[in-house]
Amino acid sequence: MIHSMTAFARAEQAGAGGTLSWELRSVNHRYLEPHLRLPDAFRDLEGAVREALRSGLSRGKVECTLRYNEDSSGKALQVDLQRASQLVLAAESVAALIKQPAPLNPLEVLGWPGVLVADAADPQALNQAALGLFGQALDELKQGRLREGAELAKLLNERLDSIAEEVAALRELVPQMLATQRQKIISRCAEMQAELDPQRLEQELVLLAQKSDVAEELDRLVTHVAEVRRVLKSGGAAGRRLDFLMQELNREANTLGSKAFDPRSTQAAVNLKVLIEQMREQVQNIE
Repeated sequence: MIHSMTAFARAEQAGAGGTLSWELRSVNHRYLEPHLRLPDAFRDLEGAVREALRSGLSRGKVECTLRYNEDSSGKALQVDLQRASQLVLAAESVAALIKQPAPLNPLEVLGWPGVLVADAADPQALNQAALGLFGQALDELKQGRLREGAELAKLLNERLDSIAEEVAALRELVPQMLATQRQKIISRCAEMQAELDPQRLEQELVLLAQKSDVAEELDRLVTHVAEVRRVLKSGGAAGRRLDFLMQELNREANTLGSKAFDPRSTQAAVNLKVLIEQMREQVQNIE
């Protein structure tokens, strides 16, 4: 199966120390381009997260955001005695400059940032939990990309069916269009009351048939359609190959348009270009 590059995933895990949550957003891009937003306490995870992305994805711009809401309720409080001592010494130094300083209130010391702290969670355990949760979020993202890829493959196959129908219809019309064009030339000469040189007329008609011969272009269109179907069925990282095939399909449609000598062949070339452009837009989202 092919994979889309567009998906969203979210994974959350609540523990004794708080709640971890990952949000992953993926959009199309020529290469794999990760953008990580991690709290400072989880910066050590960056290398492992990037490696997991490289192992699981081949293309796409992926935004990965980690949030950690710490739960301090029910935790034992601790006093940072070293910080408190420094604060007291600093207060006493300032008090020595004042004639009648107010007494130092212990509660004010405890209220100073960093003096009174709760039991800190084990950083290593938190990192392991966050990394495991990222694996869950990445799996969900890959499943989302797979589901959307299946829908893209369905849309592309529908367009391929329409292209095959246009090619088959045009192939049947070509002899009829040539006969119509031959009759037009003969009728014009008759209207002009010109003396017809059968040999010269035959040469002109042969030249017209050669210039308007689109059998090769139609054959190549059939070949490219079959190759696109094969790539879609094979799956994997197929986006770049499909993009190349869209260019080849468009090249053949342009040649058909340049050789058109009948309104029906002109319309067929236009229809093919519309279908190919619709496919090309969808292919841009395929990994």
